[in-house]
Amino acid sequence: MEPSFPNRMGTIMENELKTDENASKKWLKRLWGSLPFVVLLLVILGIWVLFGKIATKQKHLKEKAASELHQEEIQANVVALKIVPETIRDRIRFPGSALPSKQVKLLAEVKGKVIRKNAIEGNSVKVGDTVVALDSRDYENALSAARASYEAALSSLKRIESLFQKNAIARAQLDDAVAQAQNLKTNVDNTALALERCIIRAPLNGVLNRIHVEEGDFVGIGDPIAEIIQIDPVKIRVGIPESDVDAVRRRDTFEVTIDALGGKSFIAKKDSLSKTADPVARLYNLNLILDNPSGDILPDMFAKVEIVKKEIQDGISVPLYAVINRNEENAVFVVNDDHVHARKVELGLMDGWKIEVKSGLKPGDRVIVVGHRDINPGQRVTVVKTVERIEDLSS
Repeated sequence: MEPSFPNRMGTIMENELKTDENASKKWLKRLWGSLPFVVLLLVILGIWVLFGKIATKQKHLKEKAASELHQEEIQANVVALKIVPETIRDRIRFPGSALPSKQVKLLAEVKGKVIRKNAIEGNSVKVGDTVVALDSRDYENALSAARASYEAALSSLKRIESLFQKNAIARAQLDDAVAQAQNLKTNVDNTALALERCIIRAPLNGVLNRIHVEEGDFVGIGDPIAEIIQIDPVKIRVGIPESDVDAVRRRDTFEVTIDALGGKSFIAKKDSLSKTADPVARLYNLNLILDNPSGDILPDMFAKVEIVKKEIQDGISVPLYAVINRNEENAVFVVNDDHVHARKVELGLMDGWKIEVKSGLKPGDRVIVVGHRDINPGQRVTVVKTVERIEDLSS
């Protein structure tokens, strides 16, 4: 009996499944068999890629190193300071102000009306120049009367002396006549002096700083008339703390800088140093005298006075910015045979923007002062400029 159609279809499908299963097993078997070769191939490929990257990186590093070396050779241009011994000063500046060397206030010594002003504020005056004139007519009349009385007394004295020689009068009468003549002579002198004082004159060479009266004003004895100041020489006053008094005592001249004149410097002589300190500021007043023939320095101008506390002859110094701190030690870069060498230095006192080098450098050494921040010890450099004075760096 033949199987039914469904049974035949099931048998066929079962046979096909078995065939597919066998094929899959064969494929997997082949795959597993070739797996070692695949792995080996992948390993070889990975090694080849890795070596390629390493070679590329090495090439890049070589190119970068060559570029940096080339760039370094281009940028390693420096400026050197040749060490030359010089004077080094430990100095400090104090603020001060300009004052008149002399200041005189003119007061009226007689009373009267102002009839003339002969000077203008701000103008120069000389000794004896008329500043103000007062009405002198009353004093002229008084002087004439005093002279007449005196002359009459002299005539009377001559007659009395003649009588006394003849023993016609007593000695007392002669003495009275002499005393009266002397009193009248004193009155003449005083009246003449009062007349002279109607002309108020400059007592010194200087500048008329203030004039307090106008023509037509009536002034009494003691009233202010004018003020005259002397500004050649001019006085510079500066307060000195007690810690610097000793340094001031040891010097006779000082450098003074006037900012209002574009920072121009002058040499002033010591005039006096106060013996007591200002009770508020606790400073000792140092007064200096400074020649001022042009009159450019005016009273109340701000001044800076330099006090030298210590001076070292034939010292060695470098710009402060040339010093490099390496491992908590101070050093500078020195050029020798076109190569950079780090030199440890011991520093001393400051002189403005320079600093003393107590040890580590000697005359003739060339210290790199420009470009030293971009170089390293052992590096080859090109010295494009060498100067012997720090001030020449700005030129």
